[in-house]
Amino acid sequence: MSGLLTAGVVTAPAANAAPGGDAYVVSLGDSYIAGEAGRWAGNSNKGEKYIDALGSSAYFDNATNNAEQITRCHRSKSAEIFLGDGVNGVNLSCSGARTATFTDSNGNFKPGLDFYSSGSNQGQALALQNFAATHRVTMVVVSIGGNDFAFKDIVTSCVADFLASPSWWKDYCSDDSSVVKNFTAANIATQTANVAQALKNVRQAMVTAGYADSEYKIVVQNYMSPIPTASGFRYSQSGYTRQSTGGCGFWDGDADWANNTALVAINGAVRNGVTQSGLTNVVTLDLASAFNGHRLCEKGVGLIEETGVGSWSAPGAVDKSEWINQIRTVSTATTNYYIQESIHPNYWGQLALRNCVRQAYNNGAIRGGTCNISGAGLNALGEPNMALR
Repeated sequence: MSGLLTAGVVTAPAANAAPGGDAYVVSLGDSYIAGEAGRWAGNSNKGEKYIDALGSSAYFDNATNNAEQITRCHRSKSAEIFLGDGVNGVNLSCSGARTATFTDSNGNFKPGLDFYSSGSNQGQALALQNFAATHRVTMVVVSIGGNDFAFKDIVTSCVADFLASPSWWKDYCSDDSSVVKNFTAANIATQTANVAQALKNVRQAMVTAGYADSEYKIVVQNYMSPIPTASGFRYSQSGYTRQSTGGCGFWDGDADWANNTALVAINGAVRNGVTQSGLTNVVTLDLASAFNGHRLCEKGVGLIEETGVGSWSAPGAVDKSEWINQIRTVSTATTNYYIQESIHPNYWGQLALRNCVRQAYNNGAIRGGTCNISGAGLNALGEPNMALR
């Protein structure tokens, strides 16, 4: 599979017509589709070995030197696009990506859904164009927009406010000016337009590669709720247990705001961006409630040591585990944990999303819908049971 990923950055000229051969599905976008946190199956404070499903090579997508093609893109081996079962998957997404290409504060290249080109660095639309020119792409799955709303900074603010204020004088992140500015009507309109343009870039890439709109579909997915509302937490907001044990340091009020205001606004921008794009070959994959019942710190699931299953591979572990990675601070991002893995779908979450995407692929008769948990256990491919309706 990693050899296919290497092929995703070739610079072949555009074809005059879509190529033939085996069909491929391609993912574009940010961390929620790249596979960030996909190494860890559930959460534990006992040690990494209890939840390490993929090992140290989890994010290596470069077969030549056993490393990442783009540093910190974290294209996980458990990423949703690798459907298997006879379907070829290519992951061109990147953790931290926005609609437009940029370089982050640590000097890491973050390709956007554009045609950026500088040396070996390419925007994701250009990488798609080059790959599609020589491979028959039938489905492009996109997750984009969350980082344009400064998702990481918002989470950082919420946890910082939780840890720095007492329960009798709560400091909410939802009224911080640095957070509020992301959800003004003007910014929502701007980010909606950015999502629309990103999708237009995807189409332009495919046109340049020789495709008619009827020869492929774009599947645009939105974002799932990663934490419950106030009544769903299994840890009290009094004291610091919610963060020190659970890794979910949000005040109740901020958790409600995150679900009822922030998530709604971001997913609305994605939905309206699809409409604004005017594209006719787009379907949507609604994931907003896909993890309900398995969210971070939610009642009914727990850390490995809280549920008594022993490790991630024990029978029934998937049903008792959280599917969202803990929020980690500098002091808890030990050894192999990355802070950037915080509050992302983990190994079980990625495989659940893969099940949703496979159902959207629908043996080539691509469709959209709403995906939710459909039952306990794993399917024949080792994925949590999900249903797309």
